[in-house]
Amino acid sequence: MRNIFFTVLIILLAGIAFYLGYNQQKQDKPLRLLPYYGIPEVKPSATGNGNDTIYKTIADFSFIDQKGNTVTQNNFKDNIYVADYFFTTCQSICPIMSTQMERVAKYYENDPEIKFISHTVNPEYDSVNVLADYAQAHHAVYGKWYFVTGDKAHLYDMARTSYLVDAAEGDGGEDDFIHTQNFVLIDKGRHIRGYYDGTNPKEIDQLINDIKLLKKEYAMKQK
Repeated sequence: MRNIFFTVLIILLAGIAFYLGYNQQKQDKPLRLLPYYGIPEVKPSATGNGNDTIYKTIADFSFIDQKGNTVTQNNFKDNIYVADYFFTTCQSICPIMSTQMERVAKYYENDPEIKFISHTVNPEYDSVNVLADYAQAHHAVYGKWYFVTGDKAHLYDMARTSYLVDAAEGDGGEDDFIHTQNFVLIDKGRHIRGYYDGTNPKEIDQLINDIKLLKKEYAMKQK
């Protein structure tokens, strides 16, 4: 009788352990994987076994931030980050966008993995000092949220060929202008993983949740 009792007890404990482990695995696993954006390249695998899919990555860049320091892709190494385009004198969508970006930055203020970058589309006016005042108005933590200016042609080329937020042709010249409400979610491999309307609070809620999913994706890869 005692042997039967211990056998049942062992089976019961094993069942509980399996349930707890399975339930934890479900909690750790993302509900869905975020897509990759941009046209991928298919190249022969380096191992010779089939093909590898190479997803589009954000190009190298160099801009000047609200402190007058140079910001490059190295400032975002091993980080998930959100990018957008704005200008400080905008009276339409930009104030809404910056307020929504501030909300996301506040949500992730204690998470060192998450960063933000806002590019001006009007570098002629948006100087370092102007950006510094704008950053302060939106409670931007330096090193966490960068407001950048620089060469207009470089800013616009990044918008069109890297972040893919504007489909119009242009060379960043005097008559060229970009005005987009898109926020872009970039993963640690510099891949585009999501687009969100920066004027729509529900889409920004989705952005906040998608960052969580992306973090879970990396956590699963590490196991």
